[in-house]
Amino acid sequence: MESNLSTSFLLVGLFGNTTHTTLLYTLTFIIFLMALAGIALLILLIYSEPCLWTPMYSFISQLSLMDLLYISVTVPKMLVGQVTGDHTISPAGCGIQMFYLTLAGAEFFLLSAMAYDGYVAICRPLHYPLLMNQRVCRLLVSSCWLLGALDGLLLTPITMSFPFCKSRKILSFFCEAPALLRLSCSDVSLYKMLMYLCCVLMLLVPTVVISSSYTLILLLIHRTSSAEDRRKALATCSSHMTVVLLFFGAAIYTYMLPGSYHTAQQDVMVSAFYTILTPVLNPLIYSLHNRDVTAALRSLLQSKRPLPRVLRGRTWE
Repeated sequence: MESNLSTSFLLVGLFGNTTHTTLLYTLTFIIFLMALAGIALLILLIYSEPCLWTPMYSFISQLSLMDLLYISVTVPKMLVGQVTGDHTISPAGCGIQMFYLTLAGAEFFLLSAMAYDGYVAICRPLHYPLLMNQRVCRLLVSSCWLLGALDGLLLTPITMSFPFCKSRKILSFFCEAPALLRLSCSDVSLYKMLMYLCCVLMLLVPTVVISSSYTLILLLIHRTSSAEDRRKALATCSSHMTVVLLFFGAAIYTYMLPGSYHTAQQDVMVSAFYTILTPVLNPLIYSLHNRDVTAALRSLLQSKRPLPRVLRGRTWE
């Protein structure tokens, strides 16, 4: 038993020893339930309503599934630890958390695939059935998951192989590579540099795809559309761009900013943002101003299936 404890890590938690801890963790539990309900409802709508059987909503369902993974591998362990008082996590459990969270790499590529889908739908509408059919959609989704899994399979074993002879107290509420590397007593500077370069590459390709897609979309809209069409198009694109800015901003802060710009408290807050708050926000961002989703929800509640007017592979209303 002692050997087990000596190899286990200790998670400090999300709120540490702050006052009103019970209230804060209760609020976190409510947010967790809201995220689960929002994600489950969005996925149910996408797979049950024919009007949402398009590549764009297929990508959104996969994005929701990734959000579900982030919040499911972090929050339950944290809440159970708060209730039982046992904040330890085994090396195997730590590795599992880290692997699933490195699937964030898959989300980078998925967001770029969604930007490409938007470009084809708006700029190449006549070629949309050819350039973005179900086969292409499945290929893009599979590639995103594969790239994210490869990143996890490389990052997780290497990080966990370092000797941890310093304090085994992780200044976070889950296992993450930057937090674990602070506990290593070996020289990890080369590995940090390689991890930094890997993150740059994984962010660079999606950033180029997303930037190029939206540049071409905005140019076309500015040249050919009326003011009303521009408003509708920008409203449609704004949901995706909001998610991109939120997610990429958190990733850049966590993995690319030098350590001198970080504090333990800031790291915990940013980690909480993309693992707890983002899964709550994404279903809201993609549904609040989306008439496809609201129409599908009404159809599901009323057991009717009115199809919305679709233009160029997606609904602009």
